[in-house]
Amino acid sequence: MTFTPDQIATAYHEAGHAVLALALGRPVQRVSILANQQRLGHCEIRKGSFRPSKDTLETEILILLGGLAAEARHTGRYGWEAATKDLLDVRSLTQRRAGSARQVERLERRMLDKTEHILDQPGVWTAVERIAEELLRCTTISGRAARHFFDQATAQAASER
Repeated sequence: MTFTPDQIATAYHEAGHAVLALALGRPVQRVSILANQQRLGHCEIRKGSFRPSKDTLETEILILLGGLAAEARHTGRYGWEAATKDLLDVRSLTQRRAGSARQVERLERRMLDKTEHILDQPGVWTAVERIAEELLRCTTISGRAARHFFDQATAQAASER
């Protein structure tokens, strides 16, 4: 099957959200690249029990930026327009934390840098690639499948060190 560059970028974007959520201890319900009128894809984070983090606001921001950062790493450019909804949500969250517009922009840049750093961790980028490939093959995967690909990639990276 042949995919358009936009479909491939969407798969990496949604895989990025899923992997950041899993790396930060948040369970994923499902990941999909089935487009609708509101979005090109969707990563649904499971509500309920998860490992509490020290900073839930930061965790939410990092997960939101995971899509943009993964897509950019794959395509070589930031898809600011395609990530408008994510970026509006990030702005809403960063405005809760920072006072001035300048502080908000600095915080957003720092969070994007941190997101990219997480993607650089051993096995994490491999997990994004594997989940993106599976999304292109199936269009939708369960959170259990996403967790499997993440665990497999990070365990393999750990054993290679």
